[in-house]
Amino acid sequence: MKIQKEQIADYNQKGLESHNESFDFLASKLTKNGHDVKTIVSKLAEFQVAIPSWALGAGGTRFGRFSFYGEPSSLEQKLDDVGVLHSLTQTAGAVSLHIPWDIPSDYAAIKEQADALNIKFDAVNSNTFQDQKDAAETYKYGSLSNTSQAVREQAIQHNLDVIKIGDKLGSKALTVWLADGSSFPGQNNFQTAFQNTQDSLIDIYKGLPDDWKMLVEYKPYEPNFYSTVIQDWGASLMLANGCGDKAYTLVDLGHHLPNSNIEQIVSILQLKGKLGGFHFNDSKYGDDDLTVGSIKPYALFLIFNELVYGMQNNPQNPDLAWMIDASHNIKDPLEDLIQSLEAIQEAYAKALLIDQNELRTAQLNNDVVKCQEILQSAYRTDVRPLLEKARLNSGGVISPINAYRALDVRGGLIKERGKHTVATGL
Repeated sequence: MKIQKEQIADYNQKGLESHNESFDFLASKLTKNGHDVKTIVSKLAEFQVAIPSWALGAGGTRFGRFSFYGEPSSLEQKLDDVGVLHSLTQTAGAVSLHIPWDIPSDYAAIKEQADALNIKFDAVNSNTFQDQKDAAETYKYGSLSNTSQAVREQAIQHNLDVIKIGDKLGSKALTVWLADGSSFPGQNNFQTAFQNTQDSLIDIYKGLPDDWKMLVEYKPYEPNFYSTVIQDWGASLMLANGCGDKAYTLVDLGHHLPNSNIEQIVSILQLKGKLGGFHFNDSKYGDDDLTVGSIKPYALFLIFNELVYGMQNNPQNPDLAWMIDASHNIKDPLEDLIQSLEAIQEAYAKALLIDQNELRTAQLNNDVVKCQEILQSAYRTDVRPLLEKARLNSGGVISPINAYRALDVRGGLIKERGKHTVATGL
């Protein structure tokens, strides 16, 4: 299914007058306060977030999975769905593949399809947390950290194969997330598991093309609940440093213990030039993978404040790989992703309203009240007209969720694919 430019234009025409009124009012107010509205809108239009190929179907839990019908049953259909998201939002211009769930059968055709949809291939993701069909070894007791050399070699080779697949598509990064760990005290020797992981990552790192990055993800628990080998950002940073200059830490918003100061983690990693990627989601209890901004929108804003500061002041840190990593257990996956993209853009826009020089002066003067006022003034601003203008300037729609429903996208997908298709992956 493809949304035509004429459909977008017709939909926008109905809400254009109201948008113009809202935008002109906000733009006038921001301009009087010294903001360059044109630059902010331009930055919002340039900001692209990758859609993970596994998030285009219905998610699930250990207890059940409930389809929303019309799911993409092939990589080609997944690209079409990302194309729908991008045509509406103009902020979903990349896709992140998970291997072996989404291996192209025809690389040239897949690249041609992605080019036609104006979609790039972001970081590719390896999978050593599931046993694959016909695999010689099992990952039941770990992969890159396993006590068995044969298991480690199989996991290393899988990552090298993923790099080759990504290279054919034009990707420039490999994301490594390990489920490795232990469920009970005494099960693993912590030092041996960590050293095995380091040695394995070094072997993978040697297979990176010169212009690639390795992104090392971390997680404090799940599926192992006593220990994980890469349990926090410090472990990830040590492993990345042990590999070389092309290895970085990847931060997932759900991969922290409750009340962790994620914005501080982000800030320090950027200072050290070691923040390589960012996975967006939200949580109430743990790695809930909920819609971005649905639970802790202020925390997301504070994180973006640090990200914006780092992007402006830390040239030693590379451009980041942005991706949504959520699970849509009871929502239409595309609607959920649209809501996440909107929340990300809102947090980014509000962070762009912060006068970093004014905030820095207040910090140096230990004016705690002023610091809070600066942050909360930006956070309380309704920036949605700025997002709408950025989408309009790029050829998107004023209100993606409303347009998605007005155009009956899900109904069209069901008509094309049928009700009972099942997406590959999670």
